[in-house]
Amino acid sequence: MPILVASFVFLLVVGVVLLIALLPRSNPQQEQIRRRLEAIEKAKQRGGGSPELDFLRDELLSGVPAIHRLLTRWIGPMRLRNFIAQSGLQVRPGKIVLLSLVLLLGVFLVVQMAVPNLFIALAAGVAGGLAPTAFLAFKRFRRLRDFEKYFPEAVDLLGRSVRAGHAFTTGLEMIAKELPEPVSTEFRVAFEEQNFGLPLKDALMNFADRVPLLDVRFFVVALIIQKETGGNLAEILDNLSHVIRERFKIFGEVRTKTAHGRMTAGVLMALPPSMMVMLNVINPQYIQLLFTDPLGKTVLLAAGIMQLVGCALLWKVTQIEV
Repeated sequence: MPILVASFVFLLVVGVVLLIALLPRSNPQQEQIRRRLEAIEKAKQRGGGSPELDFLRDELLSGVPAIHRLLTRWIGPMRLRNFIAQSGLQVRPGKIVLLSLVLLLGVFLVVQMAVPNLFIALAAGVAGGLAPTAFLAFKRFRRLRDFEKYFPEAVDLLGRSVRAGHAFTTGLEMIAKELPEPVSTEFRVAFEEQNFGLPLKDALMNFADRVPLLDVRFFVVALIIQKETGGNLAEILDNLSHVIRERFKIFGEVRTKTAHGRMTAGVLMALPPSMMVMLNVINPQYIQLLFTDPLGKTVLLAAGIMQLVGCALLWKVTQIEV
């Protein structure tokens, strides 16, 4: 056991040192170049890039070369990079992976020393390791929700600018200057991509990749079809804005009518762990049998798995797509 603890402490120290080495260094010019090259690479992978844009690009996943080489052999960091971009945070995937490992080991050691129970320590360590990803998911959810809130106003502004005689790209620039975050940021990126030579279709497709919302897909598909077949762009944007607002209204009505079901699901999900904590406070000897007896550990593991499956099913039932 002391050897195991010493090994965990060694790995924890190594992880902390690597995290310190990966502290963010402010370089706005390098970040801007990285975003432009990433947009060109996405267009090339989609098959819509121009021949003169066919060149190699190395996207660093970590400031440590050895970790970067290790992560490039695994497809997970690529998805994590898109996930981080959608959350609006300026951090590399390598730092998130290292932070998760450090938290996993650190929480495991602290809980193991405080409560000498391997099962509880492992559960706490896994929860600590998942904390950075949970924080990213929370930031991503809030950012996409804010974007969805102001997106109809952006479409209305774009339609008014086109109706007033401005070019479509000028409308994108107006949105980037006049609307709040995060709508302004995403439209500014789309405007800069096409302004620096990327075809408008590829810039719109990158915009849809960065903002994975159904309304944005409607918007991009409508614009691409209009560019290829022609038509009244201002009228298309007005109709699209009306559809988005009506869909948002229906979504609000659905959430209102399913509020009771979501509250019931939350109570059912919180009831088993709450009862376990309450029993541990009232009668510790009664609940400790689950952690000391081998059969009790098996029952506790099975109960935890069934609890996770039940939470996933309840969450799926209460989430209605509009």
